Amino acid sequence: MSTIFTKIINGEIPATIVYRDELVTAFKDINPAAPVHILIVPNKEIATVNDLAEEDERMAGRMLLAAGKLAAQEGIAESGYRLIINCNHDGGQEVYHLHMHLLGGRRLGRMVAR
Repeated sequence: MSTIFTKIINGEIPATIVYRDELVTAFKDINPAAPVHILIVPNKEIATVNDLAEEDERMAGRMLLAAGKLAAQEGIAESGYRLIINCNHDGGQEVYHLHMHLLGGRRLGRMVAR
């Protein structure tokens, strides 16, 4: 069964796409946690970080490169931003299609509550 992210990538569900290439797609989060909140996802369905394979190395690197480009495009590269990849239940993953959150546009505070 396709994930909601696969449906966005395929154009079956509308989204504000801000970046797309042959390996990854990025779109604005519909429930943003910061002024800038973009999700960067592989075009190939991969459930979690644990499911990455050797052949996914280029795509994983592309996710990071896309994040840097998007941070610059959104005007937050210099002030700073956070990249988050959640993995499985205890890591806070809600959609089981690998994705990276790009967050910025304000001071983000502590990363994890103690």
